[in-house]
Amino acid sequence: MALKSTSKAAAPGTRAAPKTQVRPARKAAPKPFLRFYFTEKLQAKALGVLDAMERAPDPVKHRDALADVVVELTNAGMAYCFLEPLKKAKAGFLVEQSANLGMSGALQVISSVIRNIIGRMGAPQLLSVCGSIRELMR
Repeated sequence: MALKSTSKAAAPGTRAAPKTQVRPARKAAPKPFLRFYFTEKLQAKALGVLDAMERAPDPVKHRDALADVVVELTNAGMAYCFLEPLKKAKAGFLVEQSANLGMSGALQVISSVIRNIIGRMGAPQLLSVCGSIRELMR
């Protein structure tokens, strides 16, 4: 028993030529990122510290100020990315307070690490951190 083919063959010479699309060269896709917003006051403080450090003959003198800014930016980022969405989700007062307490404890630990590391950096490393912060602020 022979199987019949259900597809019809096109008559010779009646086939349409395949369409070729010329695609313009695509730029590389941007890397994924996460952005958070913070206060204009913190932005002014951060830019002031970065300017002072980058213009100083000895940037090491501004280590403490840079550490303060990094800690404040970390706090703002944690609040924006975790605490604010928790409030919007209306998770409840007790849950929000527990999250605030946990974030506060985490920030104390992170702050200590940040201050310790930045406190040991030399001028080239400090200026590199400044450049990284400026890049993140764009």
